[in-house]
Amino acid sequence: MNPRMMGATAARVLRQLRGDPRSIALILVVPAVLLTFVYYLFENETLPPGIPRTFDRVGLMMLAIFPFVVMFLVTSITMLRERTSGTLESLLTTPIHKADLLFGYALAFSMMAALQSLVATAVAYWVFGLDIKGNPGLVVLVAVLNSVLGVALGLLCSAFARTEFQAVQFMPVVVIPQILLCGLFVARDQMNSVLEAVSNVLPLSYSVDALQEIAGHSTSTAAMWADVLVMIGFVLAVLLLASPTLRRQTP
Repeated sequence: MNPRMMGATAARVLRQLRGDPRSIALILVVPAVLLTFVYYLFENETLPPGIPRTFDRVGLMMLAIFPFVVMFLVTSITMLRERTSGTLESLLTTPIHKADLLFGYALAFSMMAALQSLVATAVAYWVFGLDIKGNPGLVVLVAVLNSVLGVALGLLCSAFARTEFQAVQFMPVVVIPQILLCGLFVARDQMNSVLEAVSNVLPLSYSVDALQEIAGHSTSTAAMWADVLVMIGFVLAVLLLASPTLRRQTP
């Protein structure tokens, strides 16, 4: 890969995003707003002394899920526009390598994803008083990885859509099953054996496992780092799968 070409691609994508206030709002503001809804959903619960708030458990998981969903939508739709407008095809006529182009897109969206995760995590801790045992920095790390996972899946799925509506239709196939089976609603080891097997190959399951490890331990654990490495592996694998989809549409 050529770092200069990759950086140039990332800079171009960031300039485009800068001229799109709605996308910036969707990336930076929407996860924090949704987190606010979750907080007030449980605001009036009554718990015995010493029992953790429901928000401390559910809100923590939302720090991974909301950015994942938002970055999947933004990336898939933005990349689809690049394809349908002819921008991607024009770039492929230049000497730039596919890997430089793909990782340039991933780098640009990942930078926005990191900023998004920092904003959402700051709101959770400083506004709503999220209280867990683990280090906030580790929470940010997992949230960023989850956002980048959404970016990678969005890049991949954009190749199979022809319209923005079709891009959104991938959510019930790619995103929602992961949310249902990640362990947020039912512990994965208590699921039907078939569903548990499916959840074991879904990347969002490992981000939830990592966050649960962070919530329950004051220091990082080997299990948490193992989940983080699995997530990184998923991101790289998805980006490699997306690489062949970068092709010219006309001879």
